[in-house]
Amino acid sequence: MLPSERAGASVDYGHTVWARIPVVAPRNGVRVVCVAGRDWQTRPMTIRVFLLDDHEVVREGIRSLLESDEDIEVVGEASTAEEAMARIPLANPDVAILDVRLDEGNGIEVCRDVRSALPDLVCLMLTSFADDEALYAAVMAGAAGYVLKTIKGRDLVEDVKRVVAGASLMDPKAVARVIERISNPPEGDSRLNSLSPQEFRILDLIAEGQTNRQIAESMFLAEHTVKNYTTSLLRKLRVGNRTEAAIYATKMRTSRTETEGS
Repeated sequence: MLPSERAGASVDYGHTVWARIPVVAPRNGVRVVCVAGRDWQTRPMTIRVFLLDDHEVVREGIRSLLESDEDIEVVGEASTAEEAMARIPLANPDVAILDVRLDEGNGIEVCRDVRSALPDLVCLMLTSFADDEALYAAVMAGAAGYVLKTIKGRDLVEDVKRVVAGASLMDPKAVARVIERISNPPEGDSRLNSLSPQEFRILDLIAEGQTNRQIAESMFLAEHTVKNYTTSLLRKLRVGNRTEAAIYATKMRTSRTETEGS
C-alpha cells in the first residue's frame, strides 16, 4: 500500500520519508499518482455498480460475480423501483444494472428518472427475454445496453467495463429501427402528426382497449406518466375522452390500411 493519497501528505516509513504531490484527476479510467523521487505510477479506478432486481438470490449472484473482479465494487442494491430511485443518488454509482421487469415498477422507468438527475450515470438493462417494446423504451430512456440474463458471467463483467468506457451494447439494427420510428411518424391527419412517438404508441394501445395500468406495464412507464401522456394526446387530438380517441385511432388505422391497399 502506498502512503496516504492526501494531497501534500508526508509519511515516514522507517528511515524513508515519502513526499506526495496532489493526486492527478482520473483520466480514461486511471488514477495517476506521482511520488517524489519515483516514476509515475498508475492504478485502475474502481467501477462502482448499483444493482436493481426483485429477486434477492439474483442480486447476490450478480454481486458475487462482479466483485470477483478487483476493478468492480457493488455500492448498493434495491428490490423495487422506488427503492432504487431513492438509493442510487446516494450511492453515486458509475453503472446501474437494472432489471427491466419488477413486481413493483420497472427498471426502464428508473433509468429514465435517475438519468434526468444524474446524466453521467450509465444504465445497463437486464432482462429475461428479448422484447422489441422494451428495447425501444430502453433506447428512449438513454440506456447504454440491453442484455439477457442468460449472458455468461465473464461477459457481464466485460460489458460493465465496456459501457463505463463509453461503448454502447445496443444492437445497431435495433437502434436504427427506433430512430426510424421516431423520425418517420405515420402520415395522415395533422392532429395525428402532432403526437410524440410515445403518445402515438399510447393511442394505439388505447384503441386496443388497454387500461392505463396495462399500458404502463406494456411500455415500462409509471401509471401516472401514462395518464399525463393521455391527457396530452386528448388535447392534441381535440377529443373529450379515451373512447373518442379510440374511435379516432381506429378510423385513421382503417384509412391507412385502405390507402396502402389501393
